[in-house]
Amino acid sequence: MLILGLGYTAGRLAERLRGEGWRVTGVRRTAGPDVLAFGDDHAVRAAIAGASHILSSVPPEGDGDPVLARYGDALAAAPAVWSGYLSSTGVYGDAGGAWVDESSPTGAGRRSARARADEDWGALRPDMRRFRLPGIYGPGRSALDRVREGRAHRIDLPGQVFSRVHVDDIVAGVIASFDGPPGTYNLADDLPCSQNCVIEAACDLLGAPWPPLQSMEEAALTPMARGFYAENRRVANGRAKRLLGWRPAYPTFAEGLRACL
Repeated sequence: MLILGLGYTAGRLAERLRGEGWRVTGVRRTAGPDVLAFGDDHAVRAAIAGASHILSSVPPEGDGDPVLARYGDALAAAPAVWSGYLSSTGVYGDAGGAWVDESSPTGAGRRSARARADEDWGALRPDMRRFRLPGIYGPGRSALDRVREGRAHRIDLPGQVFSRVHVDDIVAGVIASFDGPPGTYNLADDLPCSQNCVIEAACDLLGAPWPPLQSMEEAALTPMARGFYAENRRVANGRAKRLLGWRPAYPTFAEGLRACL
């Protein structure tokens, strides 16, 4: 497996695969053990040519995808038997709280560069699997950590819902696709709900008081955090269940937070 971009999710995948006996090579900005430097073109292109499985988890930069810009030709011609791309459910934009699935329109939301990258990766190879991911949480990166650090908010936005997924369920979905058909898959848990519900559950697990209910202005959210609340949708996961046999080990935030704790 060659993984371009070893962030939180891809790092968990690499750890799982190595534990199962896979040889995993990563690519990131700086080289390290079993990790090539992005920009070391000879080494990266050789790794692309020698990999049986190739995954990119690198998000767009500016208006383009840096991996496709630099290595798209090599990736398209690679002899790999499997390829994948970690995308985002942000490609669907705002659905007013309605359900979206893989057939829903993309490209109308605030993340236009992500939508273009998603489309470009889908067109790159016939064996491509695109995994559209909602809010990712897991050990060291969950509502529990925000509560502990005093960064948790409850925002007064009735009807606002989000989908989320535990990082290890993403890993399981990617691995399940090794024997499944190419295509696009939403990997989300079974219970879209408000962020307030998750914060309240995290507080209860930690024995901490709930943060006060605030408006967006009162909470003084960062522009990135405000953008998180600008879109409202529920993400359907039925396709991954039907075609990959995938089932989330953490079907709701309740199981996921308890596991993180």
